[in-house]
Amino acid sequence: QVQLVESGGGLVQAGGSLRLSCAASGRTFRSFTMGWFRWPPGKEREFLATISWTGGSTYYADSVKGRFTISRDNAKNTVYLQMSSLKPEDTAVYYCAATLAKLAYTEYEYAYWGQGTQVTVSS
Repeated sequence: QVQLVESGGGLVQAGGSLRLSCAASGRTFRSFTMGWFRWPPGKEREFLATISWTGGSTYYADSVKGRFTISRDNAKNTVYLQMSSLKPEDTAVYYCAATLAKLAYTEYEYAYWGQGTQVTVSS
């Protein structure tokens, strides 16, 4: 089992950058594939990116490809989401999630979730 806590959200102007962190508890963090999702107001939760347990494989949604980068540091039990060229439509609550599956692209494949961190992008 793993507990996840996101941080790093906040208010940023359009075109700016933020780095989200997700700290995991438990000694088995390196066993988990990790993912980032977001939940924009009035919309459904959206997959953003996933990274394998080694960090060697990643996959991104088209909406963030080239702007967001997922990475992980297994020694620190932390996964990151570097976001750049932010747009007002990136405003959402951002969640990290963990799964024992291989690269996973839907929320239904993830068993463990953080509480979320708010990102607001002003125009």
